[in-house]
Amino acid sequence: MSDTTANAPSAPPARPGVPPGGLARVRTPTAPPVTVTDARTLVDIRAMRAHPEDHCITSRQFTRFRNTRTALWLGVAAILILAVVSMFVGVTNVSLPAVLSGDPEAWHILTVSRLPRTAAVLLSGLAMAVAGLIMQLMVRNRFVEPSTAGTVESATAGILVATVFLPALPLMGKMGIAAIFALAGTAIFLAIIRRVPARSTLLVPLVGIMLGGVIAAITTFFAYRVDLLQTLNTWMIGDFSGVVSGRYELLWLVGALTLLGFLAADRFTVAGMGQDVATNLGLKYQQVMALGLGLVSVISAVVVVTVGALPFLGLVVPNLVSMVFGDNARTAVPWTAIFGAGFVLLCDIVGRTIRYPYEIPVGTIISVVGAAIFLVLLLQTRRRGARS
Repeated sequence: MSDTTANAPSAPPARPGVPPGGLARVRTPTAPPVTVTDARTLVDIRAMRAHPEDHCITSRQFTRFRNTRTALWLGVAAILILAVVSMFVGVTNVSLPAVLSGDPEAWHILTVSRLPRTAAVLLSGLAMAVAGLIMQLMVRNRFVEPSTAGTVESATAGILVATVFLPALPLMGKMGIAAIFALAGTAIFLAIIRRVPARSTLLVPLVGIMLGGVIAAITTFFAYRVDLLQTLNTWMIGDFSGVVSGRYELLWLVGALTLLGFLAADRFTVAGMGQDVATNLGLKYQQVMALGLGLVSVISAVVVVTVGALPFLGLVVPNLVSMVFGDNARTAVPWTAIFGAGFVLLCDIVGRTIRYPYEIPVGTIISVVGAAIFLVLLLQTRRRGARS
């Protein structure tokens, strides 16, 4: 044996699973596969907190989510503050000292009128905003919502039919008929856009607006024939001035439906990727679409029957939320509900104070503000298309 060979350093012992002279394979944690019940575009935060090493979550990502959750609670606190302010705005003077001192008249106005009205505003705002988000995921278009798809007009037609042919029907029955008409109108809209050869971003809402215009024209004609035009106008413009205790409780149903929409948010997110992608991920696409169609129809019908139409709400709020938080429905639904409730509540306060002691219907203010934001969004989309 030569001196060079004798003095050469000995090779390190081979480790199990590593070929001689090879490099050790670094094992990195992998995310779990997407399942049928877990089809998410983001990892569930509860699993991340329990086993962060299994999901490759960095401290920055976790801090970002925690900050988002903190901002969510701050948003809820802001809504509660606006709600308290709303309860003390009105023609009849109800002050906080009078309520704290136990004044019977102040408590009567607060419990019979102000509290029900505030609850109705919050429930209607959050429900219609979430309904707009669900419809946008179903149609895969950011400019679609119940008032631009013929859903609201169909619900109004249903109420007119129930009023004319079944005048003694209770409110729950009229809501059921309105929901059926809204379901049929939305289904017709979806069937039409499936047959449109070029589904451009601007063409789809135009189809919905034209369909809604046709349904509204037919409804107005029959309302004129039976002398119910004034009654029809009350359903077409959202107004909370007539909300009192005993006339708004049906809106708690849309609150429950909004919660159901949040629970199914992951499925709506995957369904929004298209039928082929959703089916490949194991999602029952048709069932999810039927669920979304039912949620949107019932929410629209209940809101129209109780307080009237709130146009552009389901279009403006989801777009603003999407600009900040992205397209994941699990994250977007809570923020959409908060923004929707706060937007309607703020418009309602403005409507009660801008011409005090008179009141402007909240539907009018939402229409003006929502239409302006809608036009801005359309112009931005057109500019982006021209640049590309």
